[in-house]
Amino acid sequence: MVTLQDALNANVREGELYEKIDRGFVQCFACGHCCRIPEGQLGVCKVRFNEGGKLQVPWGYAAGVQCDPIEKKPFHHAYPGALAYSFGMLGCDLHCAYCQNWVTSQALRDPRAVSRPLHTTPQELVRDAIKQGAKVLVSTYNEPLITSEWAVAVFKEAKSAGLATGYVSNGNGTPQVLEYLRPWVDLYKVDLKSFDDRHYRQLGGRIEPILQTIRTLYEMGLWVEIVTLLIPGFNDSDDEQKRLTEFVASVSVDIPWHVSAFHKDYKMTGPANTQPRDLQRAATIGSAAGLRFIYAGNLPGQVGELENTYCPRCRELLIERFGYHILDYRLTATGACPMCGIVIPGRWAEKFEGQIADLPYLPKRARKAVGRGQ
Repeated sequence: MVTLQDALNANVREGELYEKIDRGFVQCFACGHCCRIPEGQLGVCKVRFNEGGKLQVPWGYAAGVQCDPIEKKPFHHAYPGALAYSFGMLGCDLHCAYCQNWVTSQALRDPRAVSRPLHTTPQELVRDAIKQGAKVLVSTYNEPLITSEWAVAVFKEAKSAGLATGYVSNGNGTPQVLEYLRPWVDLYKVDLKSFDDRHYRQLGGRIEPILQTIRTLYEMGLWVEIVTLLIPGFNDSDDEQKRLTEFVASVSVDIPWHVSAFHKDYKMTGPANTQPRDLQRAATIGSAAGLRFIYAGNLPGQVGELENTYCPRCRELLIERFGYHILDYRLTATGACPMCGIVIPGRWAEKFEGQIADLPYLPKRARKAVGRGQ
């Protein structure tokens, strides 16, 4: 019987983000682990492996495809109301106990996580995205950094078709992978999960590569938004939130910060679910740190004004939201406040063209499954 690992190992090509080193080893630069991989072995992500002194990487399939409001990614300062055609592969370089995409991200670590990979091509994904009316193509659901060669192949097709592109990522990058992505990625959402290296080590990583990724992405000119899932008893202390938001503000006070509500999921069922007051407290801390655009997520209608975008100068309501739904849009064609004229940082369309969907949906797609016995 063909295992999932066998099926995925047959759907690979030689990677680009690596170098050959001594004794048949290869060193991978797709994520911050920078794995030194001996012949016949896997990297930490379990989807990049050394075969005959060459790094083999995932290719030619999607483990999940969904049409999302761009607000779900979440991007609040990039084409509000647009449809984001979202695709993912399998695997992750971290192992968060609360992962909400564990069926795809942990598929090679957890036997309960079985997501059926489907054969596809970059051209097919882009054609489908256009058919659905998408404006943005987003690599998400697993950790896109570890499947960057495939994402770039898809994004090259997307850009030639006039689509914007985005990553929804844990941010555990390297200088090599960020430079590789630079010409092909427009929007980048980073999960800044904590501001404590001990917490990051519990999740299988380190904090410094994530912080450096945020700095580098901003310096490169990509549009960056940051999300922190607020988990009671894990990362929600006032001190940690103060240090986290002060760091974001030190990169730029214009980076939108989304503080989102945790709910019991996957293996983390001990902490209480995050309450609206917890998000409001974190937002107050972020505001004191100087951040100008703070949003509270996952609790629509329960967080007051924290779903909306306001002018940082005159406090005019610019974008009114309920969950993923755009209720009102008042920015000018140049992305400015109509009252005081200040330009709001972001990636804006010349006009609001309505919203195709305010909830995720699955496109109807016929694809051949990878392997058998899945």
